[in-house]
Amino acid sequence: MTSHALSDEPTRVAKLVGAFLTGQSGAVLGDGDGPHAILTAGADTRDDCAIYDLDGPVTLVVGSDYVRGAEFVLYEQGLLTNFDIGYYVVAANLSDIAAMGAAPIGVLTVVRYPHDLDDDAFLDIMAGIHQACTDWGTLNVGGDIGNAERIVLSGSAIGVCHTGTALTRRGARPGDYLCVTGPCGILGAAVAYFPKRAVNGWTLSDSIESDLLTSWRRPRARVAEGRVLSTGGYATACQDTSDGLKATIEQLAAASGVGFDVTEDDIAIHPAVSAVAKLIGSDDVTLAMSASADFQLAFTVPADRLDACRGAFARSGLTFDVIGRATAPDRRVAFTGRDGTRRALPGVAWKHQNTDISTLVTNAVPPQGGVPMSTEHTAYLGERS
Repeated sequence: MTSHALSDEPTRVAKLVGAFLTGQSGAVLGDGDGPHAILTAGADTRDDCAIYDLDGPVTLVVGSDYVRGAEFVLYEQGLLTNFDIGYYVVAANLSDIAAMGAAPIGVLTVVRYPHDLDDDAFLDIMAGIHQACTDWGTLNVGGDIGNAERIVLSGSAIGVCHTGTALTRRGARPGDYLCVTGPCGILGAAVAYFPKRAVNGWTLSDSIESDLLTSWRRPRARVAEGRVLSTGGYATACQDTSDGLKATIEQLAAASGVGFDVTEDDIAIHPAVSAVAKLIGSDDVTLAMSASADFQLAFTVPADRLDACRGAFARSGLTFDVIGRATAPDRRVAFTGRDGTRRALPGVAWKHQNTDISTLVTNAVPPQGGVPMSTEHTAYLGERS
């Protein structure tokens, strides 16, 4: 594309956004034989709100995430496109729906942009949003567009599940197995690597760099895994790992009032995480558990349901790893290393504007004022609501 047209907001709504919204009304959304919703008035009707007719008994699950799009550090470096950040805002919101075990029935998006963002760049953002919705079998049913000082993206995801099956963080019990749907830390590793690659003279193989960038360009919300956990009644507690694995385990423990014993040998490590850990002067387990916007699911399963849960995952072509066990409330979250020693969980837990992955990078320099940049939704992505 070579045009640099700058349409006004009504024109963008009528002529540009509309191409992604046609034929929505009447769509049946949900999960196969599970609860569903009929979108009786979608964004194609140009009403103020979308209208759903729900097939009950149904629980409606709604989540929202805010992303300050232009401040993705990888976007600023030209490593992410407008399409990529549009895709990301949908994945981030659907990940919250996935953690509740719901089937997505729609996404609302807010796209704010500077005056000089031309039509092609705007369309790229909308195309990313549309593609992500398509990939998860849902629809962008409306929202808002308009001007701002920079690109700002926000979204809300809507999902449904049978009443009484929604997953929360609060149900883990002593003896439950602690599980995770896949390796963590790769998005944090990308943020640790690329901003300092040139100044430090770091080099990694093309395949490793591709894996790091793909983790940001096409993040995967674990909707299918969440549905298995919800419909089968396997999980006693569940949460996505968008704050990093360490933070997620600690939050699950606090919400459920249990401790956890986590075993180092059971933590799966992605090869890209190992490669970056060597460069930044960290160990791979520490990096894997640190602040990272991964969208894996961490969940607990009773011991007598573990095999059945594995079987259900396998029938859907899915897998998970057992990484620990829930303990009595008076036990702390502990980590057993390969040498048999017990200590606190390694890594840097994401805490709003206070800690992030940069503290693991050798000679990392915090931004002006002494507060390190946050990995997930503050300096690297935008603020999480």
